[in-house]
This record gives sequence, structure tokens and C-alpha cells, in this order.
Amino acid sequence: MSILGWIIVTTLFGGTLSVLFAAALTLNTRVSWVQMLISYAIGALLGAAFLNALPEALELSKNPAQMTGTVLFGILLFFILEKLVLWRHCHVEECEAHDPLHGVAVVEAAAPSSHDNGRSGLMIMLGDTFHNFVDGILIAAAFMADVQLGIVTSIAIIAHEIPQEAGDFLILLNSGYTRRQALLFNLLSSIATLIGGLLTYFMLQDMNHLIPSLLGLAAASMIYVAMSDLIPGLHKRPEIGATIQQVALITLGISSIWLAGSLFAHPA
Repeated sequence: MSILGWIIVTTLFGGTLSVLFAAALTLNTRVSWVQMLISYAIGALLGAAFLNALPEALELSKNPAQMTGTVLFGILLFFILEKLVLWRHCHVEECEAHDPLHGVAVVEAAAPSSHDNGRSGLMIMLGDTFHNFVDGILIAAAFMADVQLGIVTSIAIIAHEIPQEAGDFLILLNSGYTRRQALLFNLLSSIATLIGGLLTYFMLQDMNHLIPSLLGLAAASMIYVAMSDLIPGLHKRPEIGATIQQVALITLGISSIWLAGSLFAHPA
């Protein structure tokens, strides 16, 4: 399959798959499933960042110090974007999206009078569309550097999209949207991943020198999401049984990325 083909398949079907899987989870309101996916997603993100994206970026870059500086810049950049409401759908009085499970409790307890006339839902759509567009950029940059890297990056991004989309879906329901509307809006938002991937593919044809920097930003994105957005939620369950399960699932996420990288590695 061509590089363009890989980008189209992973951004289009990967985004659709994550939304449908997230919708299935929310329809069954299995909070424990979402919690397990979050732990796995942390491992997948950290594995893809440290075992694939960052080593590839350092290998392609002629200046390792500049590359690690790019990663630091990326972490600060994503922090600023999050503060500006573009990265995680926050609004003035509370920030629902920092806790992927926030929407579950809200939907279970919410009465019709608690709907906010779609305000939170609108913020969800704006923020998620931008987020998906950036994901498309990172996936395309990874594939253009190496197919193996593109595959493991896609796995990591899809893994963390599922619990996030589940939280988004439930927040939309809490904002007064029907299940059908919430599913449709999330599917439309996921198209931004494809758009970001295609634009990046055609723009980088004559700008290959930007690929290492984009890979550094991809690593920064995955590290930031895992460490800032997902891990804090795990500390809400400090009991030993939950901790063992979390560590096991994080290890499984890292191992799956390592295994995927090994399976798709080019022969020497």
C-alpha cells in the first residue's frame, strides 16, 4: 500500500472506529471499561513516544539538542493550547474534559433541567475538531518518515481517542443532544483527522526537512496527553487492586506498541 493509502485508511477508518467504539461503551455505560482503556492508552502513548517517534526524530535530525528542545517546546505549546480552550474543550466555569470519566457521572445524575442548551456540546465539537486535525497531521508525518512508525503512532492515537470520545459523547448527551446527534457530530468531527493527514501529505512533499520537527511535536503531544490528562485520573483510585490493574494495563499498552513495531519493522 502507498504512503497516501496508509494515511487515508488510518485517519478515516481509525477515527470512525474510535467514535463507534466509544459510542458503544457509552450506550452500555461501562465505566470500568473506559477506566481500563485509559490505562492501556497511557501505555500506548508513552510507548509510541519513547520507543518510536522520539528515536526516529533523533535519527533524522542532525542536531539532537535541537530535537529535544522541540519536544520541550511542544509540551509547552500543548499546555498553552489547552489553556486557550482549543485542546480539551474547557469552558469558563468548569473543565469537563480533563477527566475522561467526568461525563459518565454527569449523565447518570443529570436531570433535564441541567442541560446547558448545547453550550458544552459546541465547545466539545470545536475543541475535538481541532484535536482531530492535529492528530491527522501527526499521523501523516509519522507515515512519511516510516511506515512502521506511522502504524504504531496510529495505534497509540486511536487508543487514547476511544476513552476521550466516550467522555465527549456523554458530555454531548448531558448538553441536551440526542444519542443520534451526538454520534453524528462525533463522526463529522473525526473527518478532521483525514483532512489534517491529507494536507500534511501534500504539503510535506517539498518540505521533508520539517518531518523531524513534526515527529518531535508528535512525541510531545503523546507525552503531554498521557502525563497531564490521563495519569492524574488514575490517582483517584489509589487502592492496591486498582493500582496493580493500572500498572498491568499500562505495561500492556507499552508492550503492544513494542510488538507492533517489531512486527512491522523493515528487514535488515
